Amino acid sequence: MAIQHVNQSDHSFDVAMARALEISADGPTYGVNPQVGCVILHPVTGQILAEGAHHGVGTPHAEIAALTALADPELAKGAIAVVTLEPCNHQGHTGPCSQALIKAGIATVVYGVKDPSAEASGGAEALDAAGVRVIEGVLADAVERHLRVWLTAVRLQRPFITLKWASTLDGRTAAQDGSSQWISNRESRAHSHLLRSQADAILVGTGTVIDDDPALTARHPDGTLYDHQPIPIVLGRRDLPPAAKIFQSPITPIRYQQHSPSEALSEMFAHGIRHVIVEGGPTTASAFIGDHLVDEFTLYLAPKLLGGWRLGITQIGVNNIAGAHELTIDVLERIGDDIFIQATPKKGPRPEYIVEAI
Repeated sequence: MAIQHVNQSDHSFDVAMARALEISADGPTYGVNPQVGCVILHPVTGQILAEGAHHGVGTPHAEIAALTALADPELAKGAIAVVTLEPCNHQGHTGPCSQALIKAGIATVVYGVKDPSAEASGGAEALDAAGVRVIEGVLADAVERHLRVWLTAVRLQRPFITLKWASTLDGRTAAQDGSSQWISNRESRAHSHLLRSQADAILVGTGTVIDDDPALTARHPDGTLYDHQPIPIVLGRRDLPPAAKIFQSPITPIRYQQHSPSEALSEMFAHGIRHVIVEGGPTTASAFIGDHLVDEFTLYLAPKLLGGWRLGITQIGVNNIAGAHELTIDVLERIGDDIFIQATPKKGPRPEYIVEAI
């Protein structure tokens, strides 16, 4: 046998993979593990016999959850398992899913995207060697998009970086006197805090802590904290005020005082951080852009004009129009009177196997 790769005309498992993607969203967006969903189909009728999703570190993987949800374990014999990510082939907090599928008697495994992690990959080969039919690539583009944060982090061995700022239509992030509260509206701020609650960490430079004294927490509109709080991270050499609000965060802040952005990101990855929102000022933002470390931009544009020199970024290594950093706009929507933009880089020193925006 050999692993089969679907082509664009093969849609036989699209509906099942779409359902696996849907239920995968029940898992947390933060942490070292990806959101994965699995559905088990009857081999003749295609009826869904069971489904499961992964709910974070230490909990059963999606395949195990789906197998456990079967009304009768005998139903797995000869059945089809449709999984968003290649089943793992290693012993971590739980056993290898590839071996669990083989032991259960699953006859066919269909997955969207190959697992890029060195320690967990190889599940497809193990299944194939055991005589299980393996089909790869179903709804691969949709799975890539859904798992873009985790996949990018694992492939590059650094956290996925979202750079966020709020500005006026003329690109100003503060008035001439330094005041910036509030450029964006209440709805935009609530949206921004929701995104914070879905990330592993928020990073700012020392200047932002000294000048703005942010709490760097994820808060509901009523001021209460989200259950999950991002880790506050500060990059820069200057000493911080002992009474800074970040020291009151429920999560102990991390400081990187003698690190370049790349060095700091390598250490964050080693500590299990996979998604960082950079909310620093122009110096910090420009450093990440200039080093081609930004994977996604989230911008809140308010219908205001301020003028002056307080722009969102400074020099990013562009000397002429031909050298401009080009972006693809993936999301463009109104939030009250503000405009929300989510965009990804079109070009830069990024591996070719990372799928660009769909």
